Amino acid sequence: MNKIHTIDASGKPLGRLASQIALLLRGKQEASFLPYKESGNVVIVKNADKILITGKKKDQKTYFSHSGYPGGEKHTSLKKVFETRPEDVLQRAVIGMLPGNKLSQKIIKNLKFEK
Repeated sequence: MNKIHTIDASGKPLGRLASQIALLLRGKQEASFLPYKESGNVVIVKNADKILITGKKKDQKTYFSHSGYPGGEKHTSLKKVFETRPEDVLQRAVIGMLPGNKLSQKIIKNLKFEK
């Protein structure tokens, strides 16, 4: 049951949109849902640069990464990431709402962005 869902992201809050996308990607609304299988649903998001970020998140939220070397910490603000690649902000939010196993890497490949 491969379905293609198109979502317009303009004016929608980041978290609510991410949870809706995660639900569609996972296929939990289908009768044939199995937690250990990929549904094959594809979600295409339009206008990702017009997502609504509420509160003080733009100034306070940071993304953390580590190179693996001593002193290799890197903190990047949400504001900086949103200005350069707004798709990454939404994709990171959706990844956080998927299960924490190998299946999530397969599922997230079905998330596409359109200008």
